[in-house]
Amino acid sequence: MSANHDPQVSPVMRELAAYIASAPRKPLPPAVTEKTKHHVLDTIAAMVSGSRLAPGRKAIAYVRALGGVREACVIGTPLVTAAANAALANGMLAHADETDDSHAPSLTHPGCGVVPAALAMAERERRSGTALLRAVALGYDVGCRLTQSLNAYQFREDGHSTHSFGPMFGAAAAAGALAGLRERAVRHLLSYTAQQASGVSCWMRDEEHIEKAFDFGGMPARNGVAAAAMVASGFTGVEDVFSGERSFFVAYGRAPTPDVLVRALGTNYEIMNTNIKRWSVARRSRRRSIRSPISSARTGSGPTTSRSSSSAWRIRALTPSTTAACRTSASSTCAP
Repeated sequence: MSANHDPQVSPVMRELAAYIASAPRKPLPPAVTEKTKHHVLDTIAAMVSGSRLAPGRKAIAYVRALGGVREACVIGTPLVTAAANAALANGMLAHADETDDSHAPSLTHPGCGVVPAALAMAERERRSGTALLRAVALGYDVGCRLTQSLNAYQFREDGHSTHSFGPMFGAAAAAGALAGLRERAVRHLLSYTAQQASGVSCWMRDEEHIEKAFDFGGMPARNGVAAAAMVASGFTGVEDVFSGERSFFVAYGRAPTPDVLVRALGTNYEIMNTNIKRWSVARRSRRRSIRSPISSARTGSGPTTSRSSSSAWRIRALTPSTTAACRTSASSTCAP
């Protein structure tokens, strides 16, 4: 019997795998393309500013020590390394200053996991800008639906980190699409991603923000790229990790709704429901703490050089040389 009609493969898995495999060939609506460009630019800008902060510096030093095949660049540095290493570093950079985007219904920051994974795999596979944008939009669709299928708020209350689980599956989907995986290989990709899925929400106690940057960005991006690279090299696995006994939803869901994974795919694009931050902010207590300097900056009663308007600051810092595609030649640099 054909693997595509294996009775052990659920309709949800069949539809999801087919969608991921076909995503590189499907044009996005113009409004979705434009919004995706904004989120790619916003995330790269977060990487640039994050490369100068403690989480970014630690990530860069760690990845530099690993070495690796020259496949993808680390933003803000001349470093070119293995795609999974670059994804890890760029993911941590992207969440270093809390200016990365957010998707409230899924309780995720999709950009810091999905965009670094897509950039790394696109560079490794030498894909076009169009392919990159389609993969990023796909990653947001898969990652945001993943935690919603688990009831994101209940999942968080149980101690799991929605910010790790969702972006990890989103990163894997984006990387797998850019690796050119076909439908059956995508099923294996999702199984390898599920085996790596982790995250405990004790990151809330991380005062130095280094582990949090790894949990939100570095780990999801790295694991997604690793899963895609392993399957692309010939690894095989479980045909449907989302159904049957001892499945992903049996392990993690109280009252899961797997159908959410494929609901309105190709019609409702989750990147359209994702916010770009105007300033560096996370929990409500932090929002209150920055209201005063923001108000001062707007009224002129305080320093005009306030870093509070971080979005504008980061876009100004994003020079043409920064956004140019990195190449793996000896003269390659991703430094601003």
